[in-house]
Amino acid sequence: MPAKTKLIKRYRPTTSSRRLASVLRIKQKKRPKKSLLGKILKRSGRDSFGHISVRHRGGGNKRLYRLVDFRQTRFDVPATIEAIEYDPNRNARILLIKYADGKYSYILAYKDAEIGHQIITSNENVPIRAGNRTRLKNIPLGTEVHNVEIQPNGGAKLFRAAGTYGIIEAKEEKYINLRTPSKETRMVSANCFASIGAIGNAEYSLVRIGKAGRNRHRGIRPTVRGVVMSPRAHPHGGGEGKSPIGLKSPKTFTGKIARGVRTRRKHKYSNQFIVKKRRK
Repeated sequence: MPAKTKLIKRYRPTTSSRRLASVLRIKQKKRPKKSLLGKILKRSGRDSFGHISVRHRGGGNKRLYRLVDFRQTRFDVPATIEAIEYDPNRNARILLIKYADGKYSYILAYKDAEIGHQIITSNENVPIRAGNRTRLKNIPLGTEVHNVEIQPNGGAKLFRAAGTYGIIEAKEEKYINLRTPSKETRMVSANCFASIGAIGNAEYSLVRIGKAGRNRHRGIRPTVRGVVMSPRAHPHGGGEGKSPIGLKSPKTFTGKIARGVRTRRKHKYSNQFIVKKRRK
């Protein structure tokens, strides 16, 4: 059962599915800003040829994409948080911020963000306070960061999911050592931008879906176990009644070993930036 917190709402057990279901409470319900919305096409896990490249996708409720600013290039212009909003396209919350010159923007919500807080982005030093954004070389050791760039001025790519953050472990002349949630330590250019603090909504991992219908609304279709398929459809298939997989190790439906095998390319270009590999 999920832990009892004020942010998680649990229902009365009126049905077997309601008994286990839980949802996150949204602090503020507000309609998204129209100028910051875009269309999102449903591709149902298909590639440009129409072939299924990701299984178990399809259907789901209609969504509008929130145009989140992952660059935040308005330097030295203070911004005020106007609202904390729900985004159906990600597990983190988003913040509607208003800059001093009147421009609006969406950014990812950091931990303990409150309406009325002020944040700022700068090339130089900024106050070491959650939400502020600057280059990694300006942030002290041991600080939690999120929304980190991999290439300078390339837009944030790292630590964007709910509850995630990286920790600055060491500084060199050109690179910063960042520890990731997977315990991997990797080098990132000291000129890359990062936001201070951790992403909020860490309680997302405690939510119980409760019933299959909620997953259908999210665009996730049913998953059939390989052991109940025919041997033509899956390596685990075949046999009479409830049968074991009959293999030394589990395999995917295409025949590749599914567990205990590293999938990272041996000669990937970014291997040179990994100081310490993730835990095995």
